[in-house]
Amino acid sequence: MLKKLFQSFRSPLRKPQQHVRTTPEVLSSSQHSLQRNQFSRYAVNIVERLQTAGYQAYLVGGCVRDMMLGITPKDFDVATSATPEQIRAEFRNARIIGRRFKLVHIHFGREIIEVATFRANHPIDDEDEDSNQSSRNESGRILRDNVYGTLEDDAQRRDFTINALYYDPVTERVLDYANGVHDIRNRLIRLIGDPQQRYKEDPVRMLRAVRFAAKLDFGIEKHSATPIRPLAPMLRDIPSARLFEEVLKLFLSGYAEATFEMLVDLELFEPLFPASSKALEYNPTYTHTLISEALANTDLRIKQNKPVTPAFLFAALLWPALPARVLRLQERGMPPIPAMQEAAHELITEQCQRIAIPKRFTMPIREIWDMQERLPRRSGKRADLLLENPRFRAGYDFLLLRELAGEETDGLGEWWTDYQDANDSGRRDMIRDLGSKPDATGQAPRKRRRSSSGKRKRAGVDGAE
Repeated sequence: MLKKLFQSFRSPLRKPQQHVRTTPEVLSSSQHSLQRNQFSRYAVNIVERLQTAGYQAYLVGGCVRDMMLGITPKDFDVATSATPEQIRAEFRNARIIGRRFKLVHIHFGREIIEVATFRANHPIDDEDEDSNQSSRNESGRILRDNVYGTLEDDAQRRDFTINALYYDPVTERVLDYANGVHDIRNRLIRLIGDPQQRYKEDPVRMLRAVRFAAKLDFGIEKHSATPIRPLAPMLRDIPSARLFEEVLKLFLSGYAEATFEMLVDLELFEPLFPASSKALEYNPTYTHTLISEALANTDLRIKQNKPVTPAFLFAALLWPALPARVLRLQERGMPPIPAMQEAAHELITEQCQRIAIPKRFTMPIREIWDMQERLPRRSGKRADLLLENPRFRAGYDFLLLRELAGEETDGLGEWWTDYQDANDSGRRDMIRDLGSKPDATGQAPRKRRRSSSGKRKRAGVDGAE
């Protein structure tokens, strides 16, 4: 399972290539396995229409790479010499999107083909930059990337060699500007150009290197891996909304467990999840086990085509940092459930400064965590009320995950498993059997006095229910 991680630092088979050839290696249809009917007919149609209109156009990037590896692509991208405005003029169903990196989406029902204009390198001198087309910050990170160029320029601007492959479905030729076919055969992730400069231009490329290595079971070439650890802190400057999208790609592509191992090893986990990274230091076995088990389960569900929710994923990634915060609040005299709620609010607020987790996910995260305080409280009608809670199943699954990671819950997970399977009579017996036994909070249930109005007084933790 960790083979990808150990492959990540293989010595290069040749010296790192600093520049892309201006003349590509051209592979004819007899020299590769690609066939035009393997690709989206809409993407092929776009290429043909653009070429007929007098523009250069190719299928490019991941769809070409994946087809060479026998993987069915999720998306089909087109690169062309036409500008976004010229593309839109050719297709009524086209829409220009983006500011930092202007693209065109062409809609065919539910299928969207992304079309990008050939990019060129940015001017070396700041004085030559047009802020409407290109801009960088002081560290060299590209803030706007709309400098258009030639096909050769575009190949040089691609991030990895395996993504700089252009397929022409009309002639059925592959143009390889960066020895990408060679690296596919040798299962290597290699940056085009100087790795340090390319990472500074866009630090997210470090995450992309990990994602491709985990997905494809490739190693990261030595010179491409070496700058990652010292440059990892640059991820803190990436907009939190963009990092949210990148984290979903990292952990919801079916290779989350291997991805996590590589992120930790390359010191990329800390800039993404600072509180959980600290938990890995002071409680390594529990934290690593809980997160790994959650990610392994996510991978399995994806492979089985079962639904997965980012809320459960983030709940697991952040949970190891939560108990210590809850304990500190309880030591100050705060009851357990309010302490859980306050600590959860604090942790999620801090995390959202790094990764902008939308409210539609932060609310379920808090509810899953809140269930961990409620599940031990089973006396009276509480167990049945908890079963009716819409978050019960997620809370129960999370409880089992905690136990799997080594948390001692006095058999709580097994109790809830049996309770769900029992009939009404069996459930009543299970509640009675709790009797005077201490629950998971360490307190025995006790009868409550009723007020003169006949209603039960509610205070302390009960008031939080």
